[in-house]
Amino acid sequence: MVYQRSTGPTYEYRGYLDHDGESYKYELLRSHETTNGAKIELPYFENVNYSASLHYKRYQTKDSVTTVDFQLDENNQFVAQLPVQPAAGKMEYFITGMIDGNEFSIPERGKNNIVLRYKDPVSNYILIPHVVMMIIVIIFGIRAGLSAIFDHSTMRKWTAIAFSAMTIGGMILGPLVQKSAFGEYWTGFPLGGDFTDNKMLIMWVVWALALAIIGFKPKKKETVSKIAVLTASVVMTIVYLIPHSMGGSTLDYDQVDQGIDPKEAITTGNR
Repeated sequence: MVYQRSTGPTYEYRGYLDHDGESYKYELLRSHETTNGAKIELPYFENVNYSASLHYKRYQTKDSVTTVDFQLDENNQFVAQLPVQPAAGKMEYFITGMIDGNEFSIPERGKNNIVLRYKDPVSNYILIPHVVMMIIVIIFGIRAGLSAIFDHSTMRKWTAIAFSAMTIGGMILGPLVQKSAFGEYWTGFPLGGDFTDNKMLIMWVVWALALAIIGFKPKKKETVSKIAVLTASVVMTIVYLIPHSMGGSTLDYDQVDQGIDPKEAITTGNR
């Protein structure tokens, strides 16, 4: 779960600004709700010759780059704001600045710009149960795999729990989260190329097959059953090692500029 929280395209872009022998951490947003424009925040240094500018444009467009300066807001935070976009709209940005005559650039020059994606708000009544269920999947899915190796008498119980949590959390609540955030229940196969939906589908099918193979009653020979459950556990582990939100919903600005409703101009995959 720590790995999932610290990887993927929506995880904060983190680094440090150095000044006077000290390092000051920053966390730059790569995901934000459509309720307002995302505020990008940097550490602030008092009594120092310090300035910074935010440079941005819509993702994968030929737009000219807009530049705004960082300023202290009413909460004494050093921020610059990106314009709000429709759900699945993305802004790419970078930051330049100077601290006591020393220039800095985030990301470093030559590296790809930071990309932020907007999403509509998702109710905690949907999001929290979804996350909890997917954590339960990890715990009991690995437990089922270990049971297949060391104690197959309990593997059916753990497999049933893992599959049930996967069905509720991934195949029911997951689409509800997707609908709330980006307007579609399902954007994986066969409707689109959303990596997250496709990962969920692969994992669910493998566990469904494992459950069908092992059944609910012990068998005289459990070799095939143990292999099925262990395989499902391994596939699940591989799926969870793929960063979340890869190849997710992206607003096609070419279509938007042609007058198409943003809700109808969302694509998935590598774009």
